[in-house]
Amino acid sequence: MLNKNFTIREEKEILEEKTLSPLATKSRSSKGRVFSEKECEIRTCFERDRDRILHSKAFRRLKHKTQVFLAPKGDHYRTRLTHTLEVAQIARTIARALRLNETLTEAIALGHDLGHTPFGHAGEEVLNEILPHGFRHNEQSLRVVDILEKEGKGLNLTLEVRDGILKHSKGTGSILWENETEKPLSLEAEIVRISDVIAYVNHDLDDALRAGLIKFEDIPTVVKKKLGETHSERINTLVKEVIYKNQNLKVNRIYLEEDVLSTLNVLREFLWEKVYFSPFVRKEFEKAKKILCSLFEFYEKNFENLEYFQKAQKLFPNETKERIIADYISGMTDHYALSQYLEHFVPKSWEF
Repeated sequence: MLNKNFTIREEKEILEEKTLSPLATKSRSSKGRVFSEKECEIRTCFERDRDRILHSKAFRRLKHKTQVFLAPKGDHYRTRLTHTLEVAQIARTIARALRLNETLTEAIALGHDLGHTPFGHAGEEVLNEILPHGFRHNEQSLRVVDILEKEGKGLNLTLEVRDGILKHSKGTGSILWENETEKPLSLEAEIVRISDVIAYVNHDLDDALRAGLIKFEDIPTVVKKKLGETHSERINTLVKEVIYKNQNLKVNRIYLEEDVLSTLNVLREFLWEKVYFSPFVRKEFEKAKKILCSLFEFYEKNFENLEYFQKAQKLFPNETKERIIADYISGMTDHYALSQYLEHFVPKSWEF
């Protein structure tokens, strides 16, 4: 029964103090938002962040953004949205088992790829080559929630969620953070970082098998022996390994057994070689890169004449032309990028 002296949010915060690990990030202890707001009577600060991300335009666009395979015809290949949901599910399972803040974990997971480009990493490569200071999707994800959403107002998320979004990415680098500059503010963010890897190496492997790009026999023996022979076995093994290794949390860091970590790296390197850099995938990625390069060049030449960029300049008067174009392209879905290319570069049939 609720204490009439407390709001529902305050009751939730008290419950967190009683039930979560001493090392969990408590809602009441959040470092706050860039712009202060009146607290909600019902939801904790991290619940509000999760809801803001879930209802954002950028989140909805993830359903039409490439994970690995560009515009797949089959209904069961992953998109950037299904990847995000799988990361959130894995991360929540781990966070709950370790008595960490499940809602904070979910918010970070749902927001971690909001800045991803169309055509997966092909789009990221293009913008990284064009922009003077480079382009990284984790930084763009933070830019989306800080600035681009809600017509330039941003979502005004808590520092903990923003930090987790920024520091989720590892590319081909270490799965676990190696130095203090990489270290997230929270264990919940570390859980998302690991869950991101667990999700994508397994679902990308599953999709590559479905596409016939690799065969079961190609999967490294150590991966099948140590992690499992099926998709569910591998995820189950890795999730349990994270939980059991860290179930008696005494330090502000998440660990993995060295043999598990090395096997996970073997699987990741196998995917880079046989899938992400396979001739089939790279051939399609080069086509996608050509599309985005052409669009960038077209927008740059016609910047002053296109209505979208006129509006964007008013919203972001201090941004460069290149930055505004990069924001526009990175926010595109695969379908929209293709339609823009057809609109500006493919002749239309004559109609009387």
